Amino acid sequence: MPWPLAACWVLSRQDSVSAAIIDAAKLDSRGSRGEKQLADTLGRPMLILHIIDSFSPANGGPPEAVRQLTKAYIEVGAQIEVVCLDAPDAPYLKNIPCPVHALNQSYLGRFAFSPRLWRWLRDNAHRFDGMVMNGIWTFPGVALWMNARRIGKPYGVFVHGALDPWFNRKYPLKHLKKMLYWPIQYAVLRDAMAVFFTTDEERKLARESFRPNGWNSVVVPYGITDPEVSEEEAASQVEQFYEKLPQLRGRRYLLFLGRIHEKKGCDLLIEALARQADKAPDLDLVIAGPDQAGWQLKLQQRAKQRGIGSRVHWPGLIGGAVKWGALRASDAFVLPSHQENFGIAVVESLSMGRPVLITNQVNIWPDIEADQVGLVDDDTLEGIERLIAGWNAMGTAGRAELAGGARAAFQRRYAMNRTAAVINRLFLFGPSEEVSSGAEAM
Repeated sequence: MPWPLAACWVLSRQDSVSAAIIDAAKLDSRGSRGEKQLADTLGRPMLILHIIDSFSPANGGPPEAVRQLTKAYIEVGAQIEVVCLDAPDAPYLKNIPCPVHALNQSYLGRFAFSPRLWRWLRDNAHRFDGMVMNGIWTFPGVALWMNARRIGKPYGVFVHGALDPWFNRKYPLKHLKKMLYWPIQYAVLRDAMAVFFTTDEERKLARESFRPNGWNSVVVPYGITDPEVSEEEAASQVEQFYEKLPQLRGRRYLLFLGRIHEKKGCDLLIEALARQADKAPDLDLVIAGPDQAGWQLKLQQRAKQRGIGSRVHWPGLIGGAVKWGALRASDAFVLPSHQENFGIAVVESLSMGRPVLITNQVNIWPDIEADQVGLVDDDTLEGIERLIAGWNAMGTAGRAELAGGARAAFQRRYAMNRTAAVINRLFLFGPSEEVSSGAEAM
């Protein structure tokens, strides 16, 4: 079926799919049985395809999540390939440990229309045991949906927070456009073997945004591969960061690592630090990330007006050793977001043994409170000010106590190889055995 006819086909089709919640814990606990059955039935490692519009780090968490998953699949003995719409010579495609098919074609802005991707999936989808789309609201998901249906291959979709009702409230005009597109997007989700969520809170919130909303939900264990290195390399990472920002040697600082976007609450962070500046004269702030919306200059001007211009540092997008060094040397990581389905940078901070200061709109906040590895408050100016004031008031001993459990919490909760194993077993076993008998229709 030509893709422009998809909307008509969707609107005319009766929806017979009721929602279910697939128990990922059962899949995650099948270890030996899953690997043995995989070997017996396939006689080879599973081959999984991941699709993403772009690997650019400027796009935030999803590209980093896929990058981490490529390593995780290798750790669990599976094979992975990735197809994206980037230029083949894009520098951020280097050092990805799997085949990356960069098709270098994307039209219509963020919709990412690509006939080249359609043809590539037509010619290659049959090779894979399962396929995973990262993100929604774009053409690649439609191309996957129609090609997977054509050949009867299973696929899944990572929503990556894009169904959070916060977006509907914040951007009502965009919400109207999405409502018009929803019949197509819903079909992509409805027909997937699984719609992947990274927290149960994300899964619950996704039910509130659009209707109909019947799909198979899977809350997967999520995180990163362990970035731990030798003591010598760790010291080198810190030194590389200080070479980039030498004025921070000997200073305490909070680190924000992410896109400079109003969703992230950077304006609240600057104002809250200004209010606490006299009480914490030795505390600086590092805001590291790409300025996608042209907001950085306004924030810099605000920091200067509030008398803390010299205490807020803007290194831009950092990665690799410099990023890990920034996390290791920080007092704590801070994320004042108004909406965050997971927060990869939160987990990265924990992996470095650093505590986190986050809002209760970052969906893993219950884990942070339960493990006592950070502070949580509201996504308001008063809430962010309480975070900074509370952190400063804890003193050296109190801050060290929070930091002491951070790495253990990371290792217990956020190993990405479990994510790869769950996806493999879902595609191997299918969802029929895993659907909770009491699942509520959504």
